[in-house]
Amino acid sequence: MKTRMTLLLAVVALSLSGQAYAAGFALIEQSVKGLGTAYSGGAAVAEDATTIFFNPAGMSRLEGTQATAGLHVIMPSAKFTQTSSSVPVALGGGIPQSGGDGGEGGEVAVVPNFYFSAKAGANCNYGIGVNTPFGMATEYDENWVGRFHGIESNLMTININPSASYKINDNLSLGFGFSAQYLDVTLSQESVLGAGVSSYTEMTGDSWGYGYNFGALYEFNDDTRVGASYRSSVFHSLEGDMDIRLSGSSVPITAKITLPASAQVSVYHRINDKFDVMADVMWTDWSVFEDLTVQLPTSTNVTEENWKDNMRYSLGGTYHASEALTLRAGVAFDETPIPDNYRTPRIPGNDRTWVAFGAGYTFESMSFDFGYAHLFVADGTINLVDTTNTRGDLSGSFDNSVDIISAEMSYKF
Repeated sequence: MKTRMTLLLAVVALSLSGQAYAAGFALIEQSVKGLGTAYSGGAAVAEDATTIFFNPAGMSRLEGTQATAGLHVIMPSAKFTQTSSSVPVALGGGIPQSGGDGGEGGEVAVVPNFYFSAKAGANCNYGIGVNTPFGMATEYDENWVGRFHGIESNLMTININPSASYKINDNLSLGFGFSAQYLDVTLSQESVLGAGVSSYTEMTGDSWGYGYNFGALYEFNDDTRVGASYRSSVFHSLEGDMDIRLSGSSVPITAKITLPASAQVSVYHRINDKFDVMADVMWTDWSVFEDLTVQLPTSTNVTEENWKDNMRYSLGGTYHASEALTLRAGVAFDETPIPDNYRTPRIPGNDRTWVAFGAGYTFESMSFDFGYAHLFVADGTINLVDTTNTRGDLSGSFDNSVDIISAEMSYKF
């Protein structure tokens, strides 16, 4: 009963969370220990139950029953500076669009996650993770110059991921998991309703999708191991409504989106009793995000995306100052999947360089961990040409950055 209640509380907490502006809109923030090293050992470290997300095979290294709960406060900044703009042709065209630069487009987000693992025999472990693997939020002033391209964009996922691992022999472990994923989306903008007429509109929709993940962990000896894992894509078919402020009416909508697959390879090595080093390479299949198409009763709203696959590279280390105190640091480079000519105000990100630090302290069966990361994000240029005559041209650039502060508690039963 206690375990079921804990899982229920974790689901409720996730359902209340906000979303973060990220490279694309994948959220790697699933472990506070991992944040401290810029997630440089994700598939190989396997030091607590968060390995369920990064590599379920890592559960073979966990003893007894363990639970980990983390909270990440993600503080993005996205400030737009206009170069030029125009009124949609359907509303007259030929003149600059009125309005300001939109204010602070980044939205502070609180992203929690929860993981639980236990042994089921000498070689088997099982567990469950409840997390938010995708999410983002941007919001601009309603009268800003780019309002026909987007005002509010909010995407939130809740992923429930039961998993199991099996230790084949002293060196090799395998793991597998299944995901049931809930997706909720809100998109608003100023929309052309007809010649010379526009209104604020808000589209909302949700759906359930399903996927899987698997991984392998190979331990060469007590000091060195390598892990590899894969998370499948998840297809969502959303249903919802579009509310039109001018008329006070609502119409049904449908949309389809595939959230991308990802794979990673990590290496962990213990140099001595004081120092560990780790490295990671991650690939994400963002090329599946070709467009955002919303079907209305009498029309279709299409935003071309044409994203590309991206890579993430990280390197980090830990220093064991004592049996109780661990210090961490790491760096990473995260390529943007967004081509310059397809960047939109809804997701204005670009290449990111991570600098991360963290610390953990253990009290017998309980440990507390803290982490901080600053993400240096390259400016994102916008050069949108109105091919539909309903949005107007928009050119300018975004000044971007992200700060992340995280805390986590783990307990061994």
